[in-house]
Amino acid sequence: MRDALMLRTARLTLTPPTEDDVEAIHLACQDTEVQRWTNVPSPYTREDAEQFVVLCAERRSAGEEITWAIHDAEGLVGMIGLHRIGDGSAELGYWISADARGRGYGAEAGCAVVDFALGPMRLERIEWHAVAGNEPSARLARSLGFRFEGTRRRGIRASAEREDAWIAGLVASDDRSPVEWPVLEPRTASLSIRRRRRRPIRVSGPRTAASSALR
Repeated sequence: MRDALMLRTARLTLTPPTEDDVEAIHLACQDTEVQRWTNVPSPYTREDAEQFVVLCAERRSAGEEITWAIHDAEGLVGMIGLHRIGDGSAELGYWISADARGRGYGAEAGCAVVDFALGPMRLERIEWHAVAGNEPSARLARSLGFRFEGTRRRGIRASAEREDAWIAGLVASDDRSPVEWPVLEPRTASLSIRRRRRRPIRVSGPRTAASSALR
């Protein structure tokens, strides 16, 4: 199953996380930005990382979610996932480790996952949710073609308390060209993403949908 869900881009390999990723996940999740904007536990222990990998496999097997560990030539640089898969839709979530930010990895991995979701998985809609104010995540979602849809009051729990949440959506019929979002400054330059329209993404093995989490 792990090989069946492998995605490749010019610089990255995306595969479901395994025990081999535990140490790198544990280290990356010590970052205060990951703990501030996602729902990972704080403090984040090695046991949390071990449990996360197990949970990924369980939810993948149940067909609920798919989470990919993002690797470059040096090792793990982040996580990205499709969550709450069902009824033709899913939610996209991601984080990039502190020392890998600024290289365009989030956009590259995000484009691959969106291609997979709207292509082989044949989803009709992908949603994005984030704590209101998480501008780096919002800029990445906008670059992938998501349309801002509003603010949900106390709509998300990313830490100890519920907080307002931004929501955006991407549907299969969208052209995925970035548009302005009212909560972000006007774009001065788009992230460089090489999209291969109407060409199948390289997926090892049969088409499949499956499991896990991260925002």
